[in-house]
Amino acid sequence: MGYIRLGVNVDHVATLREARKSVVPDPVHAAFIAELAGADGITVHLRMDRRHIKERDLRLLKETVKTRLNLEMAATDEMLKIALDVKPHQVTLVPERPGEVTTEGGLDVASNADLLTEVVQKLKDAGIEVSIFVDPDTAQVKAAKQVGAEAIEIHTGIYAASSDKDAELERIFDAARTAKNLGLRVHAGHDLNYKNIIPVLKTPGLEEVNIGHAIIAKAVYVGLERAVREMREIIDAHS
Repeated sequence: MGYIRLGVNVDHVATLREARKSVVPDPVHAAFIAELAGADGITVHLRMDRRHIKERDLRLLKETVKTRLNLEMAATDEMLKIALDVKPHQVTLVPERPGEVTTEGGLDVASNADLLTEVVQKLKDAGIEVSIFVDPDTAQVKAAKQVGAEAIEIHTGIYAASSDKDAELERIFDAARTAKNLGLRVHAGHDLNYKNIIPVLKTPGLEEVNIGHAIIAKAVYVGLERAVREMREIIDAHS
């Protein structure tokens, strides 16, 4: 299938830091280690409540990341202004609900087409690649194309939680095929771990996976460098 990029999300490094309102552990330092271990990109979600990643983190990462910096963000005026100022390599537009533990699903692109068309165009005009986080739903994939996105990130959380993984995997594959037929690049992420990622790696046209919690959790036991390297090895062995 070809090489699949690994984006490592370092949000949970910042979550641990904020648990003590300390300066350690530092997500910028974690990003450096992740890149050395084989990450092809670093992902962070700058949330409206700033519960983990801060603007300072984002700006330092833009200066220090040697691969690709992917900013997950809501399509709000505040976040758009920050993205246009920092200019990460890629923005992934995601839904965001106050109080949620983590992103709960894909963005409803079809119902927010006018807003998203404007936001996507402004980001693209600034030279920022734009991806949209969507459920494995062909209607939402088509809507992502209509609003001008260049890529989609397929929400794999439904698959990860399902007792019928084969059915959910087929939905992912269908969404990916639709995306490729429309000329969209295909990414995937959410709740992927060292085991359930293996079938997902067969997704048609898959170019990138973004993984955070599983890698940071494993790093508690084996260290971040080894945790990233082992995920990179699994991706290489099954793609």
